[in-house]
Amino acid sequence: MTIAVIVGMRSEAALLPAGIPVGCAGGIPVRAEALARAFIAGGATALISIGIAGGLDPGLRPGDIVIGSGVETDDGVIETDPVWRCRLLSAIAGARTGLVYGNGEVAATVGHKRALFQRRGAVIVDMESGAVARVAAEAGKPFACLRAVSDPAGRALPPSALVGLGPDGGTRPLAVMAALLRRPQDLPGLIRVGLDSKTGLSALGDALQVVGPALGV
Repeated sequence: MTIAVIVGMRSEAALLPAGIPVGCAGGIPVRAEALARAFIAGGATALISIGIAGGLDPGLRPGDIVIGSGVETDDGVIETDPVWRCRLLSAIAGARTGLVYGNGEVAATVGHKRALFQRRGAVIVDMESGAVARVAAEAGKPFACLRAVSDPAGRALPPSALVGLGPDGGTRPLAVMAALLRRPQDLPGLIRVGLDSKTGLSALGDALQVVGPALGV
């Protein structure tokens, strides 16, 4: 099986074992879709969405690992591959499974996160999984989702944090600094986001070491 990975950020891609095909969508769903389609056209036989995610379930904390049971999109819920999901859950100690909200919305406020959780019980949200799940479903290929929680449900994302990711998945420190000049009150929240992201990435790296180059297959 040839597995291709879609991530949102370069820092996530850097955690993957060498040699695994990976595309970085920069938090842009249409780019994630294009990358997934290109991988399928190039011979990939399975797709997986990997990275950090926002917490929607109040019980989740930064660094918790979630293996998606399915992804909520405009078209309903797309289930992940059950065998792949079970193997990931068995391999990663403490991982839990749950629905992923992947409709391309940034859940930046506590109220928005609460509404998404109450809607269908989605436990995390990210920007790539919905697009990748749709492509996999259309192509009839196995799909999985492995995510580590970064910002928890009870914590909002400051506006200055929302400009920090470039379309290539790299960071944009100058854009963040410019935003902070306009909104200096965002600084404490921005520091918190950085710490949460570091925790999430560390947990994700540990999980990827456990599953190894086969990514649980």
